[in-house]
Order: sequence, then structure tokens, then C-alpha cells
Amino acid sequence: MFEFKLPDLGEGLEEGEIVSWLVKEGDVVTEDQPMVKVLTDKAEVEIPAPKAGRIAKLHAQDGDKVKVGAVIVEIDG
Repeated sequence: MFEFKLPDLGEGLEEGEIVSWLVKEGDVVTEDQPMVKVLTDKAEVEIPAPKAGRIAKLHAQDGDKVKVGAVIVEIDG
């Protein structure tokens, strides 16, 4: 199981807000497929899947504020 953590999205940002998930638990994703939209202080960005696999668990919901480095999704594969 691969735990994907919210990456550092910009200079000194400590958190981001989940705007919307583009995948759901059970979905199969390919590497670089857009996975989630995150709002920072500066912009809304799409974060792609770091690897191919099945979405095992979403650790955050739309509207949640997530700290950089916190696990946001688990990918099986």
C-alpha cells in the first residue's frame, strides 16, 4: 500500500484545502492522472497520481484543510 502525502505546493505553504476529488475509493488510476484539486493561498492546483493502482482509501474529504506532509490517499498497486 502506497501512502501519498500532500506535497509542498509552493513557497512556505503549510496546508491546502481539498476542493474536489476527481477519483473515488475503488477507482483504478494511471500514473499522472489528475486525482484531486487543492486550493492554496495562491492558486487552485490539480495533483496527479504519483503511480498507477487502485484507490484504496481517501483520507480527506472535500472542504478539508490538510497539512503538507499529511497522508491524503492510499493507492494499492
